[in-house]
Amino acid sequence: MGKTTKDPLVSELTKTLQAKKAQDIMVFDMRKTGQNVCDYFVICHGLSKVQSQSIAENTIKELRRSGPYKPIHTEGMANAEWILIDYGDVVAHIFMEESRQFYQLEELWADARISDV
Repeated sequence: MGKTTKDPLVSELTKTLQAKKAQDIMVFDMRKTGQNVCDYFVICHGLSKVQSQSIAENTIKELRRSGPYKPIHTEGMANAEWILIDYGDVVAHIFMEESRQFYQLEELWADARISDV
């Protein structure tokens, strides 16, 4: 596990996730993985559907307020099992705990530099 990135969007994102009590926040530095998906994945989970939706909605609202951060795309808000917020170079994945365990993105992207928040 490495240090948390100095990327301003990632810093704002993780701060916002922490404020809404997102669980087990991890930052994946994807730049040296050979995958051109994005620069960073930020993964966390909520303890309920309502909390996961609240985390996602608050993240979008707070990042718009704190800087020029508007998502390119969002998915999964309705069922909240896996909410994706795509900011281009940074993608947030907000899971329900069971879905996070099922999809195991931490294992899939294990070759990335991973930082706990």
